[in-house]
Amino acid sequence: MALKKKPVTGMKDMMPAEMEIRDYVIGLIKETYKAFGFSSIETPCVEHIENLCSKQGGDNEKLIFKILKRGEKLKIDTAQTESDLVDGGLRYDLTVPLSRYYSNNANDLPSPFKALQMGNVWRADRPQRGRFRQFMQCDIDILGEPGNLAEIELILATSTLLGKLDFRNFTIRINDRRFLKAMAAYSGFKEEDYENVFIILDKMDKIGMDGVASELEECGYEKESVEKYLQLFKEITNNVEGVRYCKEKLEGFLPDEAASSLEMIITSVETAREADFKISFDPTLVRGMSYYTGTIFEISMDEFGGSVGGGGRYDEMIGKFTGQNTPAVGFSIGFERIVMLLLERGYQVPTSRSKKAFLIEKNMPQEGMLKVLSLAKEERAAGKQVMIVNMKKNKKFQKEQLVEQGYEDIVECYRDSINEL
Repeated sequence: MALKKKPVTGMKDMMPAEMEIRDYVIGLIKETYKAFGFSSIETPCVEHIENLCSKQGGDNEKLIFKILKRGEKLKIDTAQTESDLVDGGLRYDLTVPLSRYYSNNANDLPSPFKALQMGNVWRADRPQRGRFRQFMQCDIDILGEPGNLAEIELILATSTLLGKLDFRNFTIRINDRRFLKAMAAYSGFKEEDYENVFIILDKMDKIGMDGVASELEECGYEKESVEKYLQLFKEITNNVEGVRYCKEKLEGFLPDEAASSLEMIITSVETAREADFKISFDPTLVRGMSYYTGTIFEISMDEFGGSVGGGGRYDEMIGKFTGQNTPAVGFSIGFERIVMLLLERGYQVPTSRSKKAFLIEKNMPQEGMLKVLSLAKEERAAGKQVMIVNMKKNKKFQKEQLVEQGYEDIVECYRDSINEL
């Protein structure tokens, strides 16, 4: 059977031009987030299957790459259920592993703990533009901080990073799960129906308000409740005034603290931001993860036509490991989508290091080779990026390729003139 050259569906090989951008972005992420006080951590790519299937990851739990038991533990002939065969899986995000990590190491960590985690995750999803089955995630989380300073810091850090990558005029949409529940309760929906109502509401940007109304009525909800619900969205503005309107309109359903907190987050970010972006109150924002308990946010970018990041507060997840709830909120950028947009716009990695190449004539004697190696050592010590390559027959084409790679200084080395270098 012939070996296959192409990578597995939904995964890809990285070419040098893309890796240069990826490496630069990774470095900039770490530099920027560490300036905001975040500390790098790392968790294994394999998690216990019980943790991954704990009904906290929404639809992602349907996309897990599961791992068979190994050695004597794997007994295929006598297996009756999946649990007899599977005990682990590849992580589908970084939040569940972070919660396990914190639960296991909290006594050795500061409080609040500001974590930066980057790593590959895997989802058995349908590949499409900007979506793969293996992809890098980049998360920052603040654990142990119940106040909205955590949300403010996360938004400012993330928007500052995007600004450093020359992204402009993006929008950070923000909402709170407590607003979603209050609006549903005010409209007359039953609590057990909330999640289904929110799933339909989440389609607003795709099917419009009429489409949402039709789907809600098809599910058997009272027409009066549907009309009262959708009327709210027509009246709410996408700014602080919209938050204040909700506080007044939903009195008795919406906690005052929720409205005051969201207003403070929006006004604080608008005042302290470094990058050029808009923060917008969006009462239709749902976010699919069932573990969110409060504030939720998402980054929208016109040039992508969708989300390039998101997050929210998940105060109850760590408690599922420890039995005691811990305040937690996180923000994840879509690393792969950011890199894709940079590649599409022809982004050039800024660098202060000049690049130099030595082209060595065929059969260069030892003393000549040592001379070139010594020169290259001096150039590298001076901060230059130096490549040494043997000269090819088509020297003109070889030099053109080096220029395309950014080598602006190309030195041809011949045995007869080596002492002149």
